[in-house]
Amino acid sequence: MRFAKCVSAFRPSPIRGMMNAVINPNVISFAGGMPGNELFPVEDVREIIEKMPRKEMDTALQYGPTDGLPRLLKDMNEWMTKKGFDMSKNRIIITTGSTQAMSIVTKLFVDPHDVVLTEDPVFVGSAGAFCAYQADIIGVKMDREGIVIDDLEKKLARNPKFIYMTPTFHNPAGLTYSRERREQFLEIMAKHPDVIILEDDAYGELYYDEDVKSEIIPMKTYAKNENQIIYTSSFSKIFGPGLRIGWMIVPNEIYEAAEICKQSMDACTPQFSQMLAAEFIESGRMERYIEMLRKVYKERRDAMVNCLHKYCPEVEFVTPQGGFFLWAKMPEGVDEKELFTVCAEKGVVFVTGDAFNPEYKKNRYVRLSFSNTPPEVIERGVKILAEGIASLRK
Repeated sequence: MRFAKCVSAFRPSPIRGMMNAVINPNVISFAGGMPGNELFPVEDVREIIEKMPRKEMDTALQYGPTDGLPRLLKDMNEWMTKKGFDMSKNRIIITTGSTQAMSIVTKLFVDPHDVVLTEDPVFVGSAGAFCAYQADIIGVKMDREGIVIDDLEKKLARNPKFIYMTPTFHNPAGLTYSRERREQFLEIMAKHPDVIILEDDAYGELYYDEDVKSEIIPMKTYAKNENQIIYTSSFSKIFGPGLRIGWMIVPNEIYEAAEICKQSMDACTPQFSQMLAAEFIESGRMERYIEMLRKVYKERRDAMVNCLHKYCPEVEFVTPQGGFFLWAKMPEGVDEKELFTVCAEKGVVFVTGDAFNPEYKKNRYVRLSFSNTPPEVIERGVKILAEGIASLRK
Protein backbone atom coordinates (compact mmCIF):
# COMPACT_ATOMS: atom_id res chain seq x y z
CA MET A 1 0.00 0.00 0.00
CA ARG A 2 1.23 3.51 -0.82
CA PHE A 3 0.59 5.17 2.52
CA ALA A 4 1.14 8.88 3.04
CA LYS A 5 4.46 9.84 4.62
CA CYS A 6 2.68 10.93 7.81
CA VAL A 7 1.63 7.33 8.55
CA SER A 8 5.18 6.50 9.58
CA ALA A 9 4.90 9.17 12.29
CA PHE A 10 1.75 7.70 13.87
CA ARG A 11 2.22 6.93 17.56
CA PRO A 12 0.18 3.96 18.77
CA SER A 13 -1.39 4.12 22.21
CA PRO A 14 -0.34 1.26 24.50
CA ILE A 15 -3.47 1.97 26.54
CA ARG A 16 -5.80 1.49 23.56
CA GLY A 17 -3.90 -1.69 22.74
CA MET A 18 -4.72 -3.02 26.21
CA MET A 19 -8.45 -2.34 26.06
CA ASN A 20 -9.44 -6.02 25.98
CA ALA A 21 -7.52 -6.55 29.21
CA VAL A 22 -8.80 -3.31 30.71
CA ILE A 23 -12.47 -4.29 30.26
CA ASN A 24 -11.96 -7.93 31.24
CA PRO A 25 -13.84 -8.41 34.56
CA ASN A 26 -11.30 -11.02 35.65
CA VAL A 27 -8.44 -8.54 35.44
CA ILE A 28 -7.70 -5.87 38.04
CA SER A 29 -6.95 -2.90 35.84
CA PHE A 30 -4.94 0.08 36.98
CA ALA A 31 -4.33 0.84 33.29
CA GLY A 32 -7.17 2.74 31.65
CA GLY A 33 -8.03 6.26 32.75
CA MET A 34 -11.73 5.51 32.76
CA PRO A 35 -14.63 6.45 35.01
CA GLY A 36 -16.16 3.58 36.92
CA ASN A 37 -18.97 2.01 34.87
CA GLU A 38 -21.15 1.64 37.95
CA LEU A 39 -20.98 5.40 38.50
CA PHE A 40 -22.52 6.48 35.19
CA PRO A 41 -25.79 8.45 35.56
CA VAL A 42 -27.74 5.86 33.58
CA GLU A 43 -31.12 6.54 35.19
CA ASP A 44 -30.76 10.28 34.66
CA VAL A 45 -29.90 9.76 30.98
CA ARG A 46 -32.81 7.36 30.55
CA GLU A 47 -35.18 9.89 32.11
CA ILE A 48 -33.87 12.72 29.92
CA ILE A 49 -34.42 10.66 26.78
CA GLU A 50 -37.90 9.52 27.81
CA LYS A 51 -39.01 13.10 28.48
CA MET A 52 -37.34 14.65 25.41
CA PRO A 53 -40.00 16.35 23.22
CA ARG A 54 -40.31 15.14 19.64
CA LYS A 55 -39.02 18.46 18.27
CA GLU A 56 -35.86 18.24 20.38
CA MET A 57 -35.37 14.61 19.42
CA ASP A 58 -35.57 15.62 15.75
CA THR A 59 -32.84 18.21 16.39
CA ALA A 60 -30.74 15.68 18.29
CA LEU A 61 -30.77 13.24 15.36
CA GLN A 62 -29.99 15.88 12.73
CA TYR A 63 -26.80 17.56 11.52
CA GLY A 64 -25.92 20.63 13.55
CA PRO A 65 -23.67 23.69 13.56
CA THR A 66 -19.98 22.90 13.44
CA ASP A 67 -19.17 24.93 16.55
CA GLY A 68 -21.85 23.20 18.61
CA LEU A 69 -25.50 22.97 19.57
CA PRO A 70 -26.60 26.58 20.32
CA ARG A 71 -28.28 25.48 23.55
CA LEU A 72 -25.12 23.81 24.83
CA LEU A 73 -22.93 26.71 23.70
CA LYS A 74 -25.09 29.06 25.77
CA ASP A 75 -24.75 26.78 28.81
CA MET A 76 -21.00 26.50 28.35
CA ASN A 77 -20.55 30.27 27.92
CA GLU A 78 -22.34 30.83 31.23
CA TRP A 79 -20.33 28.09 32.97
CA MET A 80 -16.97 29.31 31.66
CA THR A 81 -17.81 32.94 32.51
CA LYS A 82 -18.40 31.85 36.12
CA LYS A 83 -14.98 30.17 36.07
CA GLY A 84 -13.38 33.51 35.15
CA PHE A 85 -12.98 33.33 31.37
CA ASP A 86 -13.47 36.54 29.40
CA MET A 87 -15.93 35.29 26.80
CA SER A 88 -15.96 38.65 25.00
CA LYS A 89 -12.44 37.86 23.78
CA ASN A 90 -12.97 34.16 23.16
CA ARG A 91 -15.40 31.67 21.65
CA ILE A 92 -16.21 28.07 22.42
CA ILE A 93 -16.11 25.21 19.94
CA ILE A 94 -17.68 21.92 21.00
CA THR A 95 -15.32 19.13 19.95
CA THR A 96 -15.71 15.40 19.51
CA GLY A 97 -13.67 14.62 22.60
CA SER A 98 -10.79 16.77 23.76
CA THR A 99 -8.34 14.84 21.56
CA GLN A 100 -10.02 16.49 18.58
CA ALA A 101 -9.05 19.85 20.07
CA MET A 102 -5.42 18.67 20.10
CA SER A 103 -5.75 17.69 16.45
CA ILE A 104 -7.32 21.02 15.49
CA VAL A 105 -4.57 23.03 17.16
CA THR A 106 -1.85 20.90 15.60
CA LYS A 107 -3.40 21.06 12.14
CA LEU A 108 -3.67 24.84 12.42
CA PHE A 109 -0.11 25.53 13.53
CA VAL A 110 2.21 22.63 12.71
CA ASP A 111 3.99 21.80 9.47
CA PRO A 112 6.03 18.59 9.21
CA HIS A 113 8.97 18.65 11.65
CA ASP A 114 7.89 21.78 13.44
CA VAL A 115 8.68 21.53 17.14
CA VAL A 116 5.99 20.99 19.77
CA LEU A 117 7.00 21.14 23.42
CA THR A 118 5.30 18.88 25.95
CA GLU A 119 5.87 18.03 29.55
CA ASP A 120 7.87 14.89 30.24
CA PRO A 121 5.90 12.75 30.97
CA VAL A 122 3.10 13.55 28.52
CA PHE A 123 -0.37 12.07 27.95
CA VAL A 124 0.03 9.48 25.21
CA GLY A 125 -3.23 10.42 23.44
CA SER A 126 -2.19 14.03 22.95
CA ALA A 127 1.30 13.01 21.84
CA GLY A 128 -0.31 10.74 19.27
CA ALA A 129 -2.33 13.63 17.87
CA PHE A 130 0.79 15.78 17.52
CA CYS A 131 2.76 12.98 15.86
CA ALA A 132 -0.05 12.40 13.35
CA TYR A 133 0.81 15.80 11.86
CA GLN A 134 4.53 14.98 11.88
CA ALA A 135 5.44 17.30 14.71
CA ASP A 136 8.81 16.81 16.40
CA ILE A 137 7.98 16.42 20.08
CA ILE A 138 10.48 17.63 22.65
CA GLY A 139 9.86 16.95 26.33
CA VAL A 140 10.46 19.43 29.15
CA LYS A 141 11.36 18.08 32.58
CA MET A 142 8.97 18.24 35.52
CA ASP A 143 9.40 18.21 39.28
CA ARG A 144 6.83 18.07 42.08
CA GLU A 145 5.62 21.63 41.44
CA GLY A 146 5.28 21.38 37.67
CA ILE A 147 7.36 22.13 34.62
CA VAL A 148 11.04 22.90 35.33
CA ILE A 149 11.58 26.52 34.33
CA ASP A 150 15.32 26.23 33.55
CA ASP A 151 14.68 23.33 31.18
CA LEU A 152 11.74 25.18 29.62
CA GLU A 153 13.95 28.15 28.78
CA LYS A 154 16.48 25.84 27.09
CA LYS A 155 13.82 24.06 25.04
CA LEU A 156 12.17 27.32 23.95
CA ALA A 157 15.37 27.99 22.00
CA ARG A 158 14.14 25.28 19.59
CA ASN A 159 11.49 27.72 18.32
CA PRO A 160 8.39 25.59 19.06
CA LYS A 161 5.00 26.30 17.50
CA PHE A 162 3.21 25.56 20.75
CA ILE A 163 3.60 23.99 24.17
CA TYR A 164 1.11 21.46 25.50
CA MET A 165 0.57 21.17 29.23
CA THR A 166 -1.78 19.76 31.86
CA PRO A 167 -1.16 21.88 34.96
CA THR A 168 -4.05 20.49 37.00
CA PHE A 169 -4.11 16.82 38.07
CA HIS A 170 -1.61 15.86 35.43
CA ASN A 171 -2.02 12.71 33.34
CA PRO A 172 0.06 10.64 34.02
CA ALA A 173 2.10 12.39 36.73
CA GLY A 174 -0.83 13.00 39.09
CA LEU A 175 0.68 16.28 40.29
CA THR A 176 -0.73 19.81 40.30
CA TYR A 177 1.31 22.88 39.43
CA SER A 178 1.75 25.28 42.32
CA ARG A 179 0.41 28.79 41.77
CA GLU A 180 3.97 30.11 41.99
CA ARG A 181 5.15 27.72 39.25
CA ARG A 182 2.21 28.67 37.02
CA GLU A 183 3.07 32.34 37.36
CA GLN A 184 6.75 31.66 36.65
CA PHE A 185 5.72 29.73 33.56
CA LEU A 186 3.48 32.55 32.31
CA GLU A 187 6.25 35.09 32.92
CA ILE A 188 8.64 33.09 30.74
CA MET A 189 6.03 32.47 28.04
CA ALA A 190 5.19 36.19 27.88
CA LYS A 191 8.68 36.62 26.40
CA HIS A 192 7.66 34.24 23.59
CA PRO A 193 4.27 35.61 22.50
CA ASP A 194 4.29 33.69 19.21
CA VAL A 195 4.38 30.33 21.02
CA ILE A 196 0.84 29.10 21.64
CA ILE A 197 0.06 27.55 25.04
CA LEU A 198 -2.36 24.62 24.84
CA GLU A 199 -3.82 24.26 28.34
CA ASP A 200 -5.52 20.89 28.89
CA ASP A 201 -7.88 20.81 31.87
CA ALA A 202 -9.70 17.49 31.48
CA TYR A 203 -9.70 16.75 35.24
CA GLY A 204 -10.11 20.20 36.78
CA GLU A 205 -13.59 19.58 38.23
CA LEU A 206 -12.43 16.45 40.05
CA TYR A 207 -10.55 17.94 42.99
CA TYR A 208 -10.56 15.90 46.19
CA ASP A 209 -8.98 18.37 48.60
CA GLU A 210 -10.59 21.77 49.18
CA ASP A 211 -7.26 23.45 49.88
CA VAL A 212 -6.13 22.93 46.27
CA LYS A 213 -8.96 25.00 44.75
CA SER A 214 -6.99 28.26 44.87
CA GLU A 215 -4.17 26.69 42.84
CA ILE A 216 -6.18 25.04 40.06
CA ILE A 217 -7.65 28.17 38.50
CA PRO A 218 -7.12 27.92 34.70
CA MET A 219 -4.13 29.98 33.63
CA LYS A 220 -6.06 31.48 30.73
CA THR A 221 -8.29 33.32 33.21
CA TYR A 222 -5.45 35.37 34.69
CA ALA A 223 -2.61 35.40 32.15
CA LYS A 224 -1.65 38.90 31.01
CA ASN A 225 -1.60 37.67 27.42
CA GLU A 226 -4.55 35.31 27.58
CA ASN A 227 -4.83 35.37 23.76
CA GLN A 228 -1.68 33.23 23.78
CA ILE A 229 -3.61 30.39 25.44
CA ILE A 230 -6.03 27.89 23.94
CA TYR A 231 -7.92 26.06 26.67
CA THR A 232 -9.53 22.66 26.33
CA SER A 233 -11.58 20.40 28.57
CA SER A 234 -13.95 17.46 28.35
CA PHE A 235 -17.16 15.86 29.56
CA SER A 236 -15.46 12.45 29.44
CA LYS A 237 -14.55 12.41 33.13
CA ILE A 238 -17.65 14.21 34.47
CA PHE A 239 -20.47 12.72 32.38
CA GLY A 240 -19.46 9.89 30.06
CA PRO A 241 -16.53 9.31 27.69
CA GLY A 242 -18.74 7.42 25.25
CA LEU A 243 -20.64 10.63 24.48
CA ARG A 244 -17.42 12.06 22.97
CA ILE A 245 -17.91 15.70 23.96
CA GLY A 246 -15.11 18.12 24.66
CA TRP A 247 -14.74 21.84 24.20
CA MET A 248 -12.07 24.37 23.42
CA ILE A 249 -11.94 28.08 24.25
CA VAL A 250 -10.11 29.92 21.51
CA PRO A 251 -9.29 33.61 21.02
CA ASN A 252 -11.62 35.37 18.59
CA GLU A 253 -8.81 35.76 16.05
CA ILE A 254 -8.33 31.99 15.86
CA TYR A 255 -11.99 30.97 15.97
CA GLU A 256 -12.87 31.03 12.26
CA ALA A 257 -9.83 28.98 11.24
CA ALA A 258 -10.47 26.48 14.06
CA GLU A 259 -14.14 26.08 13.07
CA ILE A 260 -13.25 25.45 9.42
CA CYS A 261 -10.60 23.00 10.54
CA LYS A 262 -13.19 21.06 12.55
CA GLN A 263 -15.50 21.03 9.52
CA SER A 264 -12.83 19.14 7.63
CA MET A 265 -12.75 16.49 10.35
CA ASP A 266 -16.36 15.64 11.20
CA ALA A 267 -18.74 18.50 10.26
CA CYS A 268 -20.27 18.49 13.77
CA THR A 269 -20.08 16.72 17.11
CA PRO A 270 -23.11 14.41 17.59
CA GLN A 271 -26.16 16.52 18.37
CA PHE A 272 -27.68 13.78 20.50
CA SER A 273 -24.75 13.79 22.90
CA GLN A 274 -24.82 17.58 23.07
CA MET A 275 -28.55 17.60 23.80
CA LEU A 276 -28.03 15.18 26.70
CA ALA A 277 -25.21 17.31 28.08
CA ALA A 278 -27.27 20.50 27.87
CA GLU A 279 -30.18 18.95 29.74
CA PHE A 280 -27.81 17.43 32.30
CA ILE A 281 -26.36 20.88 33.02
CA GLU A 282 -29.61 22.87 32.97
CA SER A 283 -31.47 20.46 35.26
CA GLY A 284 -28.80 20.74 37.96
CA ARG A 285 -27.86 17.09 37.56
CA MET A 286 -24.30 17.88 36.44
CA GLU A 287 -23.40 19.73 39.62
CA ARG A 288 -24.85 17.00 41.84
CA TYR A 289 -23.16 14.27 39.82
CA ILE A 290 -19.72 15.90 40.03
CA GLU A 291 -20.10 16.25 43.81
CA MET A 292 -20.80 12.52 44.05
CA LEU A 293 -17.83 11.67 41.83
CA ARG A 294 -15.45 13.72 43.98
CA LYS A 295 -16.41 11.72 47.07
CA VAL A 296 -16.12 8.34 45.38
CA TYR A 297 -12.85 9.05 43.60
CA LYS A 298 -11.35 10.56 46.77
CA GLU A 299 -12.14 7.31 48.59
CA ARG A 300 -10.43 5.34 45.82
CA ARG A 301 -7.45 7.71 45.78
CA ASP A 302 -7.08 7.28 49.53
CA ALA A 303 -7.30 3.50 49.21
CA MET A 304 -4.51 3.38 46.63
CA VAL A 305 -2.26 5.78 48.56
CA ASN A 306 -2.76 3.91 51.83
CA CYS A 307 -2.20 0.50 50.22
CA LEU A 308 1.00 1.64 48.52
CA HIS A 309 2.33 2.98 51.82
CA LYS A 310 1.39 -0.31 53.51
CA TYR A 311 2.50 -2.87 50.92
CA CYS A 312 5.01 -0.98 48.74
CA PRO A 313 6.81 1.43 51.09
CA GLU A 314 9.79 1.83 48.77
CA VAL A 315 7.67 3.09 45.87
CA GLU A 316 7.88 6.89 45.46
CA PHE A 317 4.96 9.05 44.36
CA VAL A 318 3.20 12.40 44.72
CA THR A 319 -0.25 12.04 46.29
CA PRO A 320 -2.70 13.32 43.65
CA GLN A 321 -5.09 16.02 44.83
CA GLY A 322 -7.55 15.20 42.06
CA GLY A 323 -7.88 13.38 38.78
CA PHE A 324 -7.49 9.67 38.09
CA PHE A 325 -3.81 8.79 38.34
CA LEU A 326 -0.88 8.07 40.56
CA TRP A 327 2.63 8.14 39.05
CA ALA A 328 4.73 5.59 40.90
CA LYS A 329 8.52 5.35 40.73
CA MET A 330 9.73 1.79 41.17
CA PRO A 331 12.61 0.93 43.54
CA GLU A 332 16.13 0.69 42.18
CA GLY A 333 16.69 -2.61 40.40
CA VAL A 334 13.03 -3.18 39.45
CA ASP A 335 12.48 -3.13 35.68
CA GLU A 336 8.99 -1.81 35.02
CA LYS A 337 8.58 -3.89 31.86
CA GLU A 338 9.43 -7.09 33.70
CA LEU A 339 7.14 -6.02 36.53
CA PHE A 340 4.27 -5.60 34.10
CA THR A 341 4.79 -9.13 32.76
CA VAL A 342 4.91 -10.62 36.26
CA CYS A 343 1.79 -8.75 37.43
CA ALA A 344 -0.18 -9.38 34.24
CA GLU A 345 0.30 -13.12 34.71
CA LYS A 346 -1.37 -12.74 38.11
CA GLY A 347 -4.23 -10.62 36.75
CA VAL A 348 -3.10 -7.02 37.40
CA VAL A 349 -2.30 -4.54 34.62
CA PHE A 350 -1.04 -0.97 34.54
CA VAL A 351 0.82 1.22 32.05
CA THR A 352 4.60 1.42 32.08
CA GLY A 353 6.14 4.88 32.12
CA ASP A 354 7.86 4.68 28.74
CA ALA A 355 4.44 5.07 27.08
CA PHE A 356 4.36 8.64 28.41
CA ASN A 357 7.91 9.59 27.55
CA PRO A 358 8.16 11.79 24.43
CA GLU A 359 10.89 9.47 23.13
CA TYR A 360 9.46 6.20 24.54
CA LYS A 361 12.39 5.89 26.96
CA LYS A 362 12.17 3.73 30.08
CA ASN A 363 12.05 5.76 33.28
CA ARG A 364 11.26 3.38 36.20
CA TYR A 365 7.72 4.75 36.49
CA VAL A 366 4.32 3.13 36.14
CA ARG A 367 0.95 4.88 35.92
CA LEU A 368 -1.67 3.50 38.28
CA SER A 369 -5.28 4.52 37.73
CA PHE A 370 -7.63 4.28 40.71
CA SER A 371 -10.77 5.71 39.11
CA ASN A 372 -12.58 2.57 37.97
CA THR A 373 -11.64 0.22 40.82
CA PRO A 374 -13.39 -0.09 44.23
CA PRO A 375 -11.19 0.16 47.37
CA GLU A 376 -11.29 -3.55 48.21
CA VAL A 377 -10.18 -4.44 44.67
CA ILE A 378 -7.47 -1.78 44.78
CA GLU A 379 -6.05 -3.48 47.87
CA ARG A 380 -5.95 -6.87 46.16
CA GLY A 381 -4.27 -5.35 43.13
CA VAL A 382 -1.63 -3.45 45.13
CA LYS A 383 -0.80 -6.63 47.06
CA ILE A 384 -0.10 -8.37 43.74
CA LEU A 385 1.98 -5.36 42.64
CA ALA A 386 3.98 -5.60 45.89
CA GLU A 387 4.56 -9.33 45.35
CA GLY A 388 5.79 -8.60 41.82
CA ILE A 389 8.21 -5.95 43.06
CA ALA A 390 9.53 -8.30 45.76
CA SER A 391 10.05 -11.13 43.24
CA LEU A 392 12.19 -8.91 41.03
CA ARG A 393 14.38 -7.70 43.89
CA LYS A 394 15.49 -11.17 44.94
